[in-house]
Amino acid sequence: MQNNKDRSRNLGDYLPAADDAMIICRCEEITKGEIRKAVHDGMFTLTEIRRYLRTGMGLCQGQTCGRLIKGIVARELGVSPLDLEPAVSRAPMRPLEMKVLGNEK
Repeated sequence: MQNNKDRSRNLGDYLPAADDAMIICRCEEITKGEIRKAVHDGMFTLTEIRRYLRTGMGLCQGQTCGRLIKGIVARELGVSPLDLEPAVSRAPMRPLEMKVLGNEK
């Protein structure tokens, strides 16, 4: 098992691919190329990519794009998707009116 957090390894130059314009995260409109470029820029974990690009932070909370992103990152790093730690997740938050919190009608 390779260490996907090893910052000293050289992934080589980022070379654009024909399908880099494909939208992977529909909620945040993030493309495959943006994800691949982020890995080559040093974002080696799913959490780093989430914080950098906001992938998986839209309405679906990564339910639609999570596996796709994991696969792209794993391919760029040359590791198995099983070797990647899951991204940190938080409970979805929605704005509430103050009267809901005060239990007023």
